[in-house]
Formats: sequence, structure tokens, C-alpha cells
Amino acid sequence: MDDRLFRSAMGKFATGVTVLTTKVDGIVHGMTANAFMSVSLNPKLVMVSVGDKARMLEKIQQSQSFVINILSEEQEAISRLFAGQTGEKREMEFNWVDDRPLIKGAIASIICDVYSAQVAGDHTVFIGEVKELLLNEGKPLVFFGGKYGKYQEDMQD
Repeated sequence: MDDRLFRSAMGKFATGVTVLTTKVDGIVHGMTANAFMSVSLNPKLVMVSVGDKARMLEKIQQSQSFVINILSEEQEAISRLFAGQTGEKREMEFNWVDDRPLIKGAIASIICDVYSAQVAGDHTVFIGEVKELLLNEGKPLVFFGGKYGKYQEDMQD
């Protein structure tokens, strides 16, 4: 099967959008990711997948921690920035918890220490042990079929 067909099939799964952040040598690093899921309640574990060619891989390996910032529907520009789609570099202000950078305005920030890492094909899967959570009001930024969208509350009770 070719890579394009596989990517198209994976794009049929609607996801939220996250930005992973970490700090190494006093510098904040970030990466947009939608390969995220909860893993366990006891202990509280989550999973993110980082490509082998992503600079973020080495940064998480060095820091042994990361924050998963779940973006609000107003934060598409932040997603594009951390995905390298804008071609620009800009200074961002962050909120901080235990010297870990959080994206301001995210609807959730999940602060993790690396619990384990597993190479899987051309990615490394990081299991993070959740150390702290911060929640904010708002609707999630959605990604489906290679495009950003907005969550619609039209489900029937």
C-alpha cells in the first residue's frame, strides 16, 4: 500500500489538536501533534507519538518531561506556527508550572514526566505520567481530512 493511501485513511479519524512543549537549557521547544491519547487511570498515563526526524524527539529525550496543550478553536494560528507551516518565528509568552511551559489559552494542559519510550517504526511513542492538569473553558480545535475545523455541539441526548 502506498504512503498517500495510508495517510488518507488515517485522516478519516477526527482528532483534537495539541502542541507539545518542553524546556531544554532555558529554551522552550514545541511541536504540533494530533497523535495523543489517554492510556491508564492508575497510574495516570497518556501517550504521544513523535517522528524520528522531528527536533522535538531529542528535546523530550533530554528534558524527560513534556506538556500536552490541547488547543482551543481560536488557536489554529498557534497550531500552524508549531507545525512549521507559517515560515515565521515569533516570540511567545507561556504560562509556567514547575518550570514547564504551557500554551496560554489552551483548554487543557497536561504536565507529564516521561514514564517510558518505545521506538515504533519511524516514530517514538512516549508514555507520560501525568503530574498535573490545568483546565480552561472553550471548544477544541478539530483536525479532519487534513483540514482544521470547529467542534459542533449537535449530538442528541
